[in-house]
Amino acid sequence: MDRFCPSERLEYLQGLVTEFQDTDSEEAKEQILANLANFSYDPRNMGALRMLQVTELFLDMLTEENENFVEFGIGGLCNISMDQECRDQILESEGVPLVVGCLSSHRDETVLSAITTLMNLSTPASHSKITDSAVVQCMLRLSLTQNPRLSNLATVFLQDYCSQEQVNRARELMEGHSQSAVGIPLPKDIV
Repeated sequence: MDRFCPSERLEYLQGLVTEFQDTDSEEAKEQILANLANFSYDPRNMGALRMLQVTELFLDMLTEENENFVEFGIGGLCNISMDQECRDQILESEGVPLVVGCLSSHRDETVLSAITTLMNLSTPASHSKITDSAVVQCMLRLSLTQNPRLSNLATVFLQDYCSQEQVNRARELMEGHSQSAVGIPLPKDIV
């Protein structure tokens, strides 16, 4: 899309959104979601993506049963949440609990995108939701997983977004509980 002027960019993205809404094919929807998530990397697309309410589309995907929809939806949110206006839209839409819910996915990419999205959504106003005790407990467990990508990212979250007091409190609350982090079921390879 480098060769497109802003109006052509909007037209192209509008075509993708319309096709997503009009098709009954799950495979086609997955491909379109993946494309929209990829276009969410480019800051030149943000105005068009906001206008087309793609942030809301990605949020809607987080409650779908189709795991690919969830993965592409959280991947798109991860990318689009780098934009301040999109981040604010996610927060205003009460998107944090939906993102937190993705931490329980058994798909590594979904969990990685969820952690990164939570990092991107952290503001002074949202910080207490992002570092809720259940989230900190989940990050503590993820930091112990055998998967180095998950372990490292969870460790960064704990170090950069949580106070030592929050981490200590979460550790205390975890004692004797191994199956979930207060309502966030953990991926199967972690427990």
